[in-house]
Amino acid sequence: MPALNHPRPHTETLANGLRVTLRHAPNLKRCAAALRVAAGSHDVPLAWPGMAHFLEHLLFLGTERFPARQGLMAYVQSHGGQINARTSERTTDYFFELPPQAFAGGLERLSDMLAHPRMNPDDQQQEREVLQAEFVAWSQDATAQQQFALFDGLSEAHPLRGFHAGNRATLPVEQPEFQQALQDFYQRFYQTGQMTLSLAGPQSLEELRTLAEAFGNVIAKGESIEQHAPVPLMSTSERSYQQAEERRLNWLFALESLPESCAEALAFLCHWLNSAKPGGLSADLRERGLAVHLKAQPLYQFAGQALLHIELTLPANGLPTGIHERLMDWLSFFAQQDWTPLREEYATLHQRQQQVSSALQLARLDSEQHEVGLSGQGVTALKQILTQIGAVDNFSGPWQLPAPNPFLRTEAPASNAGLIRGQTSAHRGLRTFAQDRSRSRRERSPMQFSQALPDNSAEGAIYLRWRLDSSPASALQSRLENNLHALREDARQAGVDVSFSASGNEWLLKMTGLQEPMPTVLEHALKELTQPDAAVSQATPASVALMPIRQLLKALPDHCLAHTANTDDTQQLWSSARWDGLAIGMSAQTQAAMGLALSRVHGTPDNQLTPPPTLSSQRLWSAVDSGSSEHALLLFCPAATGELADEAAWRLLAHFCQTPFYQRLRVELQLGYAVFSALRQIHGTTGLLFGVQSPNVAPADLLQHIEQFLSGLPMLINTLDDNAFIAGRQTLAEQFSQAALPTAQAAELLWQGKLGGRSSDYLTQLPEAILQIDRVALLAAARRLNQAEGGWRCLASSTSPGTPWQAAK
Repeated sequence: MPALNHPRPHTETLANGLRVTLRHAPNLKRCAAALRVAAGSHDVPLAWPGMAHFLEHLLFLGTERFPARQGLMAYVQSHGGQINARTSERTTDYFFELPPQAFAGGLERLSDMLAHPRMNPDDQQQEREVLQAEFVAWSQDATAQQQFALFDGLSEAHPLRGFHAGNRATLPVEQPEFQQALQDFYQRFYQTGQMTLSLAGPQSLEELRTLAEAFGNVIAKGESIEQHAPVPLMSTSERSYQQAEERRLNWLFALESLPESCAEALAFLCHWLNSAKPGGLSADLRERGLAVHLKAQPLYQFAGQALLHIELTLPANGLPTGIHERLMDWLSFFAQQDWTPLREEYATLHQRQQQVSSALQLARLDSEQHEVGLSGQGVTALKQILTQIGAVDNFSGPWQLPAPNPFLRTEAPASNAGLIRGQTSAHRGLRTFAQDRSRSRRERSPMQFSQALPDNSAEGAIYLRWRLDSSPASALQSRLENNLHALREDARQAGVDVSFSASGNEWLLKMTGLQEPMPTVLEHALKELTQPDAAVSQATPASVALMPIRQLLKALPDHCLAHTANTDDTQQLWSSARWDGLAIGMSAQTQAAMGLALSRVHGTPDNQLTPPPTLSSQRLWSAVDSGSSEHALLLFCPAATGELADEAAWRLLAHFCQTPFYQRLRVELQLGYAVFSALRQIHGTTGLLFGVQSPNVAPADLLQHIEQFLSGLPMLINTLDDNAFIAGRQTLAEQFSQAALPTAQAAELLWQGKLGGRSSDYLTQLPEAILQIDRVALLAAARRLNQAEGGWRCLASSTSPGTPWQAAK
């Protein structure tokens, strides 16, 4: 297995005052930048709440050199990357991820937008309305209001009690005083002394440093500014308070005068508080009927202050007594333990997490500048935290420390693993006829071992699908998912992401991440899913309500498959199930280790493909109750046929649509703040996906705006000059080269390719097919898209508007 990424990035301060962290990770396929500005919503003048958040939005609206259509967001999207920003209490973060060949261009645009914002008055007016829409949604969101109410026990003078997101009333862009304050805030904080730039990628440290210096040369030079510490969290001598609501109990602990290492100490404490393993606090409360679920997290940390939140989901029979006593008793027990084995396991799981982290995750981790384990200073800080909380020298118990995570154990690889008699390590990579025959048998088996990706990487993926005679009832699905909860957490800590989902008459078990623990994780998962008492399980914790557009995205795959009668008879479902699967990037050693688990898969092996679902020019509408006053709509437009040429054309349409669609509906029409378009593959079907969430525009009207945009696609294509067309097509094709595809993304493409009937060299054929699409072919695809030859499927927060739409059954 390849070596772990070095846990500590290189850090230095450049001559101009810019702090940089540089992480050379040769296994990465992409690069990422995370810029942290040491200024946030609590640093703005009291007269203008929301100014920091407002400025973050304004910076994305383009510069003289890079207008919005050529700016950072459009650039990152056109290269298949990721981008976002976030304003917190005392920091503002900008971050993106790109392929290596496009990374310098992304940094160039980021530095330009930070150094030369236009601050156009018309842009400010428009963007303020976006923040107003966000404010309306926030004020009507019950979960957001509950979260804000958690601060009610704090001192009224503390900034956590204030409103900082910004709205029409707090952002008077017409007033000269506001404009002066905005400029002052920008000039004070958006300079090198207040910034930390974190870069992560496969480049050498020298290359990354050159990129960082080029970035820093554009930013205004300045000195570090001390951010003023706020007043104490609480105005009384009390250091904690309790809030009770329906089925929830919140404990909040206000901590003061903590050392700098308090962040790592709090993370360590919350990790073990959240453990649901036998003998711990969560298991004890559940067994006593006091709580169903426990979640601990710090809500705020700055200048030695921290607010620790422990949230308990209560049983349906009201607020029980004794919870506080058990909580304090466990904390006292924990305070008296030797943390050495816990620190060792905690460090190991962080190393595993780093090994499977994306470039963006690593860059953001580095920008936090926290230790990835619990250092000696962290131990001192943890003792101080426990003392402030009130942990004492004695406890009643019985308690025990969590059992070690079974998936974190690393077994030594067998000597010459993957070689046959007569071969040495010098022959690795050569195949014999016997091996080819063995591979042929595997490829005909229900579990196919794909050769599309090299098998010498640390990462891999497993997809295991069951086709069922009936649809699993939602209650049964929830119980099965809940049965996997503990396993999923252990697997995640060991570097393997596990999901188990139901769509129509199918179940899908999916694993991505480090391949070494996967056979053991798979074996344990199959046991949990098929245990006889699967229908009797602990009550599922109430989940946080998703925003409407996310609810629609979660529901979409299920609405794309046919349903039959529901059943909660687990035995019946397993006995009639037919299974197949795909394993990707697996070494010979991992394949051999999977044998035992695969021999125990319930159901009948079946490698016969089922054709992807088709809509046959139908326009189907599904209404989904989001429980929100906000409107939301998804439009999924499958390709006209299942041919690879049509998939390539649809991907190129999506590539050229993305920025203009956002610009039209989000910026020009201001229909909502959640606006996107993208290419999606669902159950082997390739389609264009458009989404909008709006506070005041009804779904039928949102659909009309999307249709108007689609009707203008031929004109949009014709306005592209030849150079732009060719460059866009080349950029898209490059995103599917093996050198640019992270393992998880490549695995998902291969799985969708299998479901869609693609050949085993799909990843080679796809970029070639994209390069074959000329302007005539793309115009033809746009016409077929508008004629809904592949059918259209709409999910919305209201009922069907009528002809030509049919209500989905």
